[in-house]
Amino acid sequence: MPVISVPEDFHTEDLYVDLRSVLDAPLYLKCEGFNFAGSIKLKAARSMIADAERKGLLTRDSVIVESSSGNLGVALSMIAASRGYSFLCVTDTRCNLNTRRLMEAMGAQVHTITEPDPESGFLGARLDFVRKLCASDSRHVWLNQYANPCNWQAHYRSTAPAIAERFPDLDVLFVGAGTTGTLMGCARYFKDSGRPVTVVAVDSVGSVTFGGPPSPRMIPGLGSGVRPQLLDTSFVDDVVHVPEIDTIRVAHQLAAGGFLFGGSTGTVISGAIGWLAEHRGGRPCTAVAVSPDLGERYLDSIYQSNWVSELYGAHALDFSSVQAH
Repeated sequence: MPVISVPEDFHTEDLYVDLRSVLDAPLYLKCEGFNFAGSIKLKAARSMIADAERKGLLTRDSVIVESSSGNLGVALSMIAASRGYSFLCVTDTRCNLNTRRLMEAMGAQVHTITEPDPESGFLGARLDFVRKLCASDSRHVWLNQYANPCNWQAHYRSTAPAIAERFPDLDVLFVGAGTTGTLMGCARYFKDSGRPVTVVAVDSVGSVTFGGPPSPRMIPGLGSGVRPQLLDTSFVDDVVHVPEIDTIRVAHQLAAGGFLFGGSTGTVISGAIGWLAEHRGGRPCTAVAVSPDLGERYLDSIYQSNWVSELYGAHALDFSSVQAH
């Protein structure tokens, strides 16, 4: 086991779950939640802060500010605490209570946006607040995960090469689309490598990232009310949109097998299983999906039956009507 001095130095890169054991699905799940930040967002947070330090943008008087639905906020809170910076996370009412408490426990300030922008939703309202804040006080340094190339570069350097090494015969890679940092880093890597890997983006129904119509989304993480600046669709081979009820059902199926994963993971797996059934039709295929986080932060939402039934109806967790995978 490694010996570390700062929390950001630990991350498990080589853990995969063979989902044939739980869902009878021909899919390997790359687990990115085993670090002190609890999610894949640690990689982007480290990369963006290191870049800001190299450029001399951060001083002891600086206040790092970022818009986040939760996971990046936790990662930045952790690194800011480790390195002695102040951090302000701008989130919205969909952010899990446990996530907000985690950030505050590490010394971060959390500002919650309660009203969405009429056109660009909660994300648009969060970004407007960040821009006004930075314009009013030069101490605030916005890392801007939605446009910062260090976001995707972190995955180009780490996530994608790790998958390529472990699965030299990889056919299909499924990556959830939020800021599209993970998606772009992995997609660029495999396109640059010349390997014939099909990269499929998995998005939430209601997200506008790939041009779909906006609609309310209650599960934080994947999807966006504003098209991410990092996105370059020329690197993406296909896109799958997953309804939130399918996200919840897959997450509960995994939990019934002892694997407690987050909402984004449920979305990615649901999209991957559907795509494989439609496009591969049972033919041999090596497929990997990226799991961004674990499920503890969702105990009061997607794993809470009252929350689920109030938002999605009493039938939401009735698996008798769900076709077995």
